[in-house]
Amino acid sequence: MTDCLFCKIVAKEIPAEVVLETDRALAFRDINPQAPTHVLVIPKEHHADAAALAEADRGLADEVLKAAHAVAVQEGAAEGGYRIVFNTGAGAGQTVFHVHAHVLGGRDLTWPPG
Repeated sequence: MTDCLFCKIVAKEIPAEVVLETDRALAFRDINPQAPTHVLVIPKEHHADAAALAEADRGLADEVLKAAHAVAVQEGAAEGGYRIVFNTGAGAGQTVFHVHAHVLGGRDLTWPPG
């Protein structure tokens, strides 16, 4: 999609602080972090939300989840616990409609969120 912010990051048209890249996923630091570790993990191909990702080709959601875990380990968040969040739809707080997982850690995370 030509007007998608995250597609532009994948295409290297917009800079981002990339922390992990695989053939099909990209992870980069959130520009408005809500925790010491706050990284977004996206599939490189465009899918609007987690529901669309679930319907995508076999293995893509798995790759995004594995990349999210790898980021948590790499960032040191896996030791103390971390959260992976997919906001799906505007009512859930999704503001960029290219599916993305928030990897949050590095501090105590309360429940319920938000």
